[in-house]
Amino acid sequence: MATTADFKNGLVIEHNGELFTIVEFQHVKPGKGPAFVRTKLKNLKTGKVLPNTFTAGVKINTQRVERRAYQYLYNDGDDYHFMNNETYEQIFIDKNFVPAPDLLKEGQNVEILTHAETETVLTCDMPAYVELEVTYTEPGEKGNTATNTFKDATVETGGTVKVPLFINTGDRIKVDTRSHEYSERVK
Repeated sequence: MATTADFKNGLVIEHNGELFTIVEFQHVKPGKGPAFVRTKLKNLKTGKVLPNTFTAGVKINTQRVERRAYQYLYNDGDDYHFMNNETYEQIFIDKNFVPAPDLLKEGQNVEILTHAETETVLTCDMPAYVELEVTYTEPGEKGNTATNTFKDATVETGGTVKVPLFINTGDRIKVDTRSHEYSERVK
């Protein structure tokens, strides 16, 4: 058991029977009335961020979670298979836990957050940027770079990304996994 004085960003707590992580918090001491802690909690199951207010000093049930490095092996329908980098143990998780499954390349490392007591998978965190090769895109028009226009490009994992007109088939690009946006061309 912990109190609101133990709050920090990233702490996983049990609230209303579900697991939440603290996104941000602020201790407020008004001139009149008791102190309280204003928080934003992210539900680990649904991903929704909810505001919540706790009275200062209230007891909170914290949960122990572990971040483990895994390597993506392959997918079998909606099941994605990963291997633990330390124990070589393999697990599979549902496609819904992977934030950008169409940008996940075989052999890529991810971090999987697991509940320490029940060994259930809570989240799968991909790297912020991945480097992928463009397997198909329409040829760009020479000289048509005055406007900020984009075209569709299919990358080696099968995903589609909007890229500038100067990107050609065979180029390597860096893609933001959080927003599916083109970042830069890799030499």
